[in-house]
Amino acid sequence: MGEKVVAGIFDLSDRRRYRAKLRQCLDGLERLLREGRFDRPKNLMGLEIELNLAGPDGLPRMVNEEVLERIASRDFQTELGMFNLEVNIAPHRLGGRVLDQLAEELRTGLAYAHRQAAQRDAGVLMIGILPTLGQEHLVEANFSAVDRYTLLNEQIVAARGEDFSLDIEGPEHLSCTTGSIMPEAACTSVQLHLQVTPERFAGVWNAAQAVTAVQIAVGANAPFVFGRELWSESRVPLFEQATDTRPPELVAQGVRPRTWFGERWIGGPLELFEENLRYFPALLPIFDDEDPQKVIDGGGVPGLGELCLHNGTVYRWNRPVYGVAEGTPHLRVENRVLPAGPTVTDVVANAAFYYGLVRTLAVQSRPVWTRLPFAEAERNFEEACRHGIDARLRWPRRGRGGLAEVDAVTLVREELLPLAAQGLDAWGVDPADRDLYLGVIEERCRRRVNGASWQVASYRAGRERGLERGDALAAMTRRYAELSRADEPVHLWGVRG
Repeated sequence: MGEKVVAGIFDLSDRRRYRAKLRQCLDGLERLLREGRFDRPKNLMGLEIELNLAGPDGLPRMVNEEVLERIASRDFQTELGMFNLEVNIAPHRLGGRVLDQLAEELRTGLAYAHRQAAQRDAGVLMIGILPTLGQEHLVEANFSAVDRYTLLNEQIVAARGEDFSLDIEGPEHLSCTTGSIMPEAACTSVQLHLQVTPERFAGVWNAAQAVTAVQIAVGANAPFVFGRELWSESRVPLFEQATDTRPPELVAQGVRPRTWFGERWIGGPLELFEENLRYFPALLPIFDDEDPQKVIDGGGVPGLGELCLHNGTVYRWNRPVYGVAEGTPHLRVENRVLPAGPTVTDVVANAAFYYGLVRTLAVQSRPVWTRLPFAEAERNFEEACRHGIDARLRWPRRGRGGLAEVDAVTLVREELLPLAAQGLDAWGVDPADRDLYLGVIEERCRRRVNGASWQVASYRAGRERGLERGDALAAMTRRYAELSRADEPVHLWGVRG
């Protein structure tokens, strides 16, 4: 990127100029779409996992800079908090033994990172929210040493104009305030990317939105925030509240939140980028001197830097992504729904379920989104975040009109797993990989166990043994870390009495 504006002097004229530049980028994207300049199908998928650093005692360790120096790999990067890392897996073509290959790469990379972290008295842990994190850890002093994070925090805090309220009601109740976006760092996720053509983008995005609830139901792994037992996937309400730029009066006026499920099904990718421009003021005031139209006129492909940067500060659970690879533009759907962990096998099983299911649903003759009101999809998402594996969802009746309420596990086992298997077959995934990883999802449903339910059961068992709250959370976290690295899927873990 080129010219920069210091956060404190991002005034009204800068915002107007930035909005005009975003409009130029959007016009450039529209022209690329109209001229058919986008990459053709390559069946490419990508994966990112956000990680925690925890010590042998189960408590967070603020040492990501030192650990990254030891890892010395571009595959690993900082994240918001000093107790966070992120690992990025190179794009893979869906097909063959890609799922086993992906699992082996993750095991190798994470084992190496864990060995390096151990040199700093820490370990690498995949979990939606580290149960031992307390408010004392989520302070501005523990931001990673990256200017972008500080700038983002300053802009969101300035936009809100007051402290952030965190208020989540579950089996227990959390109510507190924070002066920064640092609680966002507690929320560690898996991001699944799928490259799609412009013609298929809407179908894939709509399908991804429709299945967010079942993804969470089978994959929830974040039941604790600041030591309180809240939702099965507390990462979702915590992230929403920790990034909310709206003071109460703007909430009352119906202003959209920056962490957003959306409000309608779409007909094409441009609609999402247009919504981003229409509803959300820019947060990161960084200008690029590129002129998109001139680049296109010259036969080139613009990077659309401002559009991409702005897009990254609108936290959709399924985000549209524009990118350029080898001189050719492409579009991706970035699925941001799932928490990290519990194991590599579980992460790959979640990915297999998602990629297979979306492939089938996106091309159905009567797509699910024509039969499921968008508001019901959003309600399902919240229901799954609250109740996880025990959620009850509203879903179109097979062969009949209307919706029926059904247990998430019944819906997955009887209807969605067969569709996911069809999708993996359509991708050309080897049947052995298909059966292995979808079998993990089947067993979670059959036993009604996921990461969240295991954490809660293990914590409660510790309390029944007489442990205090903090000690029970730390003991559960240590046991979780041990089992996670052994890589036996979570439905087989069991709970110590």
